[in-house]
Amino acid sequence: MMHAGQQAMPDHDVIIVGSGAGGAAATYQLVRAGLRVLLLEKGAALPRDGSTLDVDRVVRRGEFLARERWLDGQGRTLVPEEHFNIGGKTKWYGAALFRFGAREFDADDAFACRGWPLGYRELAPYYDQAETLLGVRHFEAEPDLKRIIGALTANDGSWEASPMPMGLAAGIAGNRREAAHFDGFASVAGLKGEAETSFLDAVTSSANLTLLQDAAVDTLLPAADDPTRIAGVRLADGREFRAPHVLLAAGALHSPRILQRYLASSGLAGRLPVAANVGRNLKLHVLTAMVAFSPRRMTDLIRKTAVLTHAQHPHSSVQPLGFDAELIATLLPRFVPRFLARALSERAYGFFLQTEDGSVAGNAISERAAASGPTPVMDYAIDRLPAASREHRRFTRALQRSLLGIGLLAFTKRIGLAGTAHACGTMICGASPADSVVDARGAVHGMTGLYVVDGSVLPRSSRVNPSLTIYAWALRSASLIAASLRAGTNGQSTLEQLR
Repeated sequence: MMHAGQQAMPDHDVIIVGSGAGGAAATYQLVRAGLRVLLLEKGAALPRDGSTLDVDRVVRRGEFLARERWLDGQGRTLVPEEHFNIGGKTKWYGAALFRFGAREFDADDAFACRGWPLGYRELAPYYDQAETLLGVRHFEAEPDLKRIIGALTANDGSWEASPMPMGLAAGIAGNRREAAHFDGFASVAGLKGEAETSFLDAVTSSANLTLLQDAAVDTLLPAADDPTRIAGVRLADGREFRAPHVLLAAGALHSPRILQRYLASSGLAGRLPVAANVGRNLKLHVLTAMVAFSPRRMTDLIRKTAVLTHAQHPHSSVQPLGFDAELIATLLPRFVPRFLARALSERAYGFFLQTEDGSVAGNAISERAAASGPTPVMDYAIDRLPAASREHRRFTRALQRSLLGIGLLAFTKRIGLAGTAHACGTMICGASPADSVVDARGAVHGMTGLYVVDGSVLPRSSRVNPSLTIYAWALRSASLIAASLRAGTNGQSTLEQLR
């Protein structure tokens, strides 16, 4: 029987909130270290009946999207393209798994890019580990793409092509349905490296792992004697779980809201310097989809095999979309007759252009009180980052001109605020609570037992997809936490002691 003021005994050593890239990687590392881990996922496991490869159900009807209603900075309704399921967004992503360049850990003041409190060298061994687990490999460029790249680079020597590091099975081309539907679809045959199959499946049979799905976390629980020390979580359905270490991995749009709620309810919002930074510095990449039409039919299957960069646009990159004709047709305007859309798409190649955006406090995630409950708000405006906006426009025009020069007519569609595939930065890592949320270990400044292991910690998003860096960050943070527990320091060792 518990007495007043007595703290409940912890059920687990670690609670991890979210099963996407960061949550799954941290779970893998901590379970293998022998810790008792509770992994909480807001969604459920995806079906394996082939429905996640169905273009109509996935793209046209959006059956697997979360449909959570938000507001933008002007108070307009917004429905982000989010997925709540075991494995998170990684089940749906295009499996492009890049390392950030060494210079992309440094600040770039002219581009409003924050620096990291650690360098490439500290993440390198965890990049290695993540690549091995995810099965990262290169595929040879197929004939159509090889012809396009050859013509582009011959006409303009500033374009440079590199192999695309992909988390796809070596033999995926032998399964045409999966090979044509991996970019934006969830694999049924396990041919894509992602959080569930590459990390969680390796530890789900472990006795020290408990995985709960349909378990949405509402807030954090304080220790009885100190609100800055986290002792567990409370779910939206009222259930409570306790552990001396909680890792937030719900994603850059959701983890900061959990922490914001706790800081407000505990009275810490006005006491801890770090509170002012939670939710700020949202980064989304500046994104454009481009479809280039050719007089000839395009027959490549995988397509997403190379990345292009341009010397005059150092914060930008372009990669082919892994879209076949059926998928490219979904990008064309609805007024185009379907028979014509299909004919055009058979002669088209899709591209995905991205430019790193900087960090600005005004781009932020928050919640607004309403009668029906808190409403999430995504206040983001690219005009707050003029350097990124300017480079992206110039980069897009440069690619259009270059494609036209080799006989391909290209049309573009900007990815709007709802396209949150690369959201990060809302709880960035840094040396000081005055301008960051977590330290170089992932521990929240000024708090005990609370860590962040998802993309919200990234102070920079690079010019490429951030997924591999999220995996590497989570593997490193979890390794440091495990090391501190083995040393009996309860997570309070300095970074130098933990190395």
